[in-house]
Amino acid sequence: MVAVAFFTLLERKVLGYIHIRKGPNKPGPAGTLVPFADAVKLFLKEMSYPLLSNKTLFNMICVLIMLTPMLLWLSFPLKSSHSVHFLGIIYILAIASIGVYGTLGAGWSSNSKYSMLGAIRAVAQTISYEVSMTIIVLGAIMFSAWDVSQDKQMTVMNWMTMVFLMFAVSVLAETNRSPFDFAEGESELVSGFNTEYSSVLFVMVFLAEYMSIIFMSALCSMLFMSTLFSELVMFLLLIGVFYIWARGTLPRFRYDQLMYLAWKCFLPMTLGFLVFISVIFSYIKTLKV
Repeated sequence: MVAVAFFTLLERKVLGYIHIRKGPNKPGPAGTLVPFADAVKLFLKEMSYPLLSNKTLFNMICVLIMLTPMLLWLSFPLKSSHSVHFLGIIYILAIASIGVYGTLGAGWSSNSKYSMLGAIRAVAQTISYEVSMTIIVLGAIMFSAWDVSQDKQMTVMNWMTMVFLMFAVSVLAETNRSPFDFAEGESELVSGFNTEYSSVLFVMVFLAEYMSIIFMSALCSMLFMSTLFSELVMFLLLIGVFYIWARGTLPRFRYDQLMYLAWKCFLPMTLGFLVFISVIFSYIKTLKV
């Protein structure tokens, strides 16, 4: 959660330089106190609820939204017992799929047309890209197993650059980041599914979104780039800057283009990649036998 504060500062700095301006630079050295000032401002704001909203569900959904990325971070490879488990990838895919319920619940419990439309968009988008993302992850794991079994000192990304790029784009769509931020389309939906949230509840939704972004950057680094912890952090930052850069330079897609990309482009390519890796893996095993 502390990393989120400095990631938002990095995002503002990078976007500022993309716009040929400084970004936040007054409070503290190089603007380092800005995220904490924002947190204090949000915590001191008045809590407001829509008149006809389901208040109990409205509050509990925030806990679910916040809990999902916190559970994902349990699988981060630190030197601790809880992060060393053999079903790590299955655990990540299972927990990541729960995030859809938080998004849908936030939109429905608000009893607002903008929130509900944003939630429906977000759920359709997340489910669409989860399919291709899961197939890419399974293919990457199989390729990694084959690469390690061949005793070659090379990273998976050397062989899977196109798949890595597809995974990076899928993560952008999965986390509702620009240019796929239809759930938070400010021009037509105010702020999407979190329109009615304010004060502490908004902070929880905001933290969850950025924790997911940082974790997905780490997952991308672990799958395609490196397994050493020092290199992992470096690549995590590089991928994070790539997501910020995409927000500052790319215009928003049309919604039909988003779905076309998921179902007619990414899905056939990832399925073909998985079949290709499976055939190679099976052929090599038969040769060894």
